[in-house]
Amino acid sequence: MRNDPKMDPVVDRGAIVSSAGCGRRPPTALRGTVADPAAGTVRLSLHRSRTTDQGPVVADPAAVHARHVDSPFIRACRGLPHDTVPVWFMRQAGRALAEYRAIRADHDFEQVVQTPELAAEVTLQPVRRYGTDAAILFSDIVTPVQAMGLGVTIKPGVGPVVDEPIRTIADLERLRRFEPDVDAPFVLDTVSILVDELDVPLIGFAGAPFTVASYLVEGGPSRSYTRTKALMFGDELTWHRLMDRLAGITLASLRAQVERGASAVQLFDSWAGALNPYDYQRFVEPHSRRVFEELADLGVPRIHFGVNTGELLGRMAAAGADVVGVDWRTPLDVGRERIPEGVGFQGNLEPAVCLGSLDHVEARVRDVLARAGGRVDHVFNLGHGVLPPTDPAVLTHVVELVHREGRTDGTLAPGVAPLRPEVESPRPDADTGGTDEPPHGDGPRPAVGR
Repeated sequence: MRNDPKMDPVVDRGAIVSSAGCGRRPPTALRGTVADPAAGTVRLSLHRSRTTDQGPVVADPAAVHARHVDSPFIRACRGLPHDTVPVWFMRQAGRALAEYRAIRADHDFEQVVQTPELAAEVTLQPVRRYGTDAAILFSDIVTPVQAMGLGVTIKPGVGPVVDEPIRTIADLERLRRFEPDVDAPFVLDTVSILVDELDVPLIGFAGAPFTVASYLVEGGPSRSYTRTKALMFGDELTWHRLMDRLAGITLASLRAQVERGASAVQLFDSWAGALNPYDYQRFVEPHSRRVFEELADLGVPRIHFGVNTGELLGRMAAAGADVVGVDWRTPLDVGRERIPEGVGFQGNLEPAVCLGSLDHVEARVRDVLARAGGRVDHVFNLGHGVLPPTDPAVLTHVVELVHREGRTDGTLAPGVAPLRPEVESPRPDADTGGTDEPPHGDGPRPAVGR
């Protein structure tokens, strides 16, 4: 299944509606019309519904948190009884949605992030379309350092690029204290709009010190992290000073989001999987632990996620997370065994599965549910972010399936079972030139699993 413009939502008569009809309130922060949904064009007239001269009305965070305390997502994060397996998706807002592409037709990524009404609308779109049990703030892990004037740009098709990388102790002088209400007030205004609009909890997020450091040191995305590791191994003092400053930036960002009403936070250490457990524990974990420890007094669930971190799950939990995300490369039951009791787990459907047949999607969703074992502390998610070619209807179906067949009482619904490799079988007979000779020479044909 693929995106079908005929199925895309339209914006009309001052309200944004979705073909999914998930029962979410349309955002009073945004009004507009779509002239041609298939072409992805949109004309917007923006205003805020609850404003003062200083911007959006700031909600009482305690009241917001109380409103969501019994939501399935919050209760799962806390390991408390609830009836429905909660679902949300990393990168649930974005290019898979035609309504997002319509906005991006007239606004670049930074413009969307830095315009609270637009960022709020983009955050709301997947909740409205899919019926997820949580929203995640639309922003970027480099937004704080970008807002500090470090010459960071997000290059389409590439990712964050840094004009002048940070590689020496002298470069650290450019990493001043981050002041969220001064440097990035647009993020906080976005949060304020969202907590007024949402019927589900809002997840705030930030990049973990290591992952942000990797961009600042490398100067952009990397596969080998050569310069990052050279600094880490070659100048440990400078490395830890860099990480300490980045931990302070991350902490300030997350605290400000929670103080505006975010009900949970996720720390994305996206590239921590480039490290072995020893290096993670020595060079990274102390700084992530500081972030989690200094968020503890806010009383919101803290989620920790990284890509390809199957060997680090125990250490990521030890850093102080309430929930640890398991990426798609590690079977969820194996990941659960590596995460201590008392810490919840999140994941972990492979994103690319959603590009396949609906039958296969359903089988893989049931596999994840089976491996979760009906535990009360499981949050269903993808094992990384939604891929742009994903059909939104597939994600809506995933949410519905998890809500219908997921269990939180330690049991499994009928038909929910882990996938097992099929028994290997010979390949179909190949043309052997009219003889019985195996196509690969003497001996039996190699068995090829399906």
